[in-house]
Amino acid sequence: MSSLEEIRKERKEKLSLIEQAGMDPYPADSNRTASVETFLSEYDSESGEEYWLSGRIMSLRTFGAIAFADIYDGTERIQAFFKEENIDENLYELFNNAVDLGDFIEVHGTAFTTQRDEKSILVDDWRMLSKTLRPLPEKYHGLQDTEARLRHRYLDILTNPDVRELFEKKAQFWKEVRTYLEEKDFIEVDTPTLELTTGGAEATPFKTYHNDFDLDVFLRISVGELWQKRLMAAGFPRTFEIGRVYRNEGTSPEHLQEFTNCEFYAAYLNFEDGKDLVIDLYRRLAEKVFGTTTFETHGHSFDLSDEWEELDYVSTVEEKTGVNVLTATEEELAQRLEELGVEYEGENRERMTDTLWKYCRKEVSGPALLVNHPKLVAPLSKEREDNPELTYTFQVILAGSEIGRAHGELNDPEDQRERFNKQKELLEAGDTEAMMPDWDYVEAMEHGIPPTFGFGFGERLFSYLVDLPIRETQLFPLMKPKGE
Repeated sequence: MSSLEEIRKERKEKLSLIEQAGMDPYPADSNRTASVETFLSEYDSESGEEYWLSGRIMSLRTFGAIAFADIYDGTERIQAFFKEENIDENLYELFNNAVDLGDFIEVHGTAFTTQRDEKSILVDDWRMLSKTLRPLPEKYHGLQDTEARLRHRYLDILTNPDVRELFEKKAQFWKEVRTYLEEKDFIEVDTPTLELTTGGAEATPFKTYHNDFDLDVFLRISVGELWQKRLMAAGFPRTFEIGRVYRNEGTSPEHLQEFTNCEFYAAYLNFEDGKDLVIDLYRRLAEKVFGTTTFETHGHSFDLSDEWEELDYVSTVEEKTGVNVLTATEEELAQRLEELGVEYEGENRERMTDTLWKYCRKEVSGPALLVNHPKLVAPLSKEREDNPELTYTFQVILAGSEIGRAHGELNDPEDQRERFNKQKELLEAGDTEAMMPDWDYVEAMEHGIPPTFGFGFGERLFSYLVDLPIRETQLFPLMKPKGE
């Protein structure tokens, strides 16, 4: 087997042959008159209609006076049939001597059916579009190592139809989200990705520097939650945004530092009606994108068409751990976590409460809604009239994970100010995931924000429905430099 350097040396020699023949190996234009898909749909071997087709050579076979090349242009594949008698002698010789598997070429000719009844194009002219200097992965095995597949994702997609289908499905997923929300009279908005304070979630942000303003700024950790709620104050009744989010935290099968989320907000939408909307959205995505509502993923199985169970936050944690997170002391919370062997960060009530719930959720297959979150773990949600220690919050629980979060949005500015002050105390005590107070947002609240339902979810949902780690469902996940 030739080494990579030997292959590159040989291909550079072929590159020189192309140049010596007066052909540009990297032209800026193409003569293509139809996609391969269009060519096949119009296929008529008796018409004599001429075409220019372009694409990458995916297989190549030469037999003296004839040669076959399968060309793929991203729509379909077509066999290009070269006969020495049907093409300029010098061009045919150049094809035989200078073309490799993986090269991009264009061919001119007419529809032709071979003796094996295979649809082809009979070539009478060809041109190089891009000469490759490195080989494609081996045809039948492709890229096997996960690191290699993610680092060379373009080759993974090219040689693995299942991976290509995954990302086509992901594009359809977000298209269906957008279509559904637009049908429900939401308008799409764009909110800042650089912020002076990060809001809408509890996460460690990425920090950067704004040269022109001479100040530190942060990459957002939510899809504009506090900005979209400002738009409720502005009079927009329903908004949504689909965009990138950045959290400077650890990596796991369901966590990355950069990912796509969607958040939407609806003024005057009652909390219970919001539950119905979310369930309807999830079922719609399942049916439209996957053609089923039944899934087996991450060691669980569930059917989104089933009745969705409601789990009470406090009673569920108490049932599974023996601890009432509203009445237990911080010492009792810490002791129970240690007894359960659960690691946690942040020696404060909020962090320990959240960690106890996360311990419990692993057993929940769903579909379920976790409801009645304590105020401490839901600093942007309205408190319940029947119990001010709890909030109008729910989370979608699927396969032991949180796959979406909703709020009956807090619109009392004095209550919000008090909660921000508590978050400020947590930050000052060293909790890097506590929420940064946004006093400008409190000012907006003082101008008035209507009763609002808000919901956010992201590509974690997609990764769970396809039963893959979230890293595998990103086109180009961040990779460490080679050798590190």
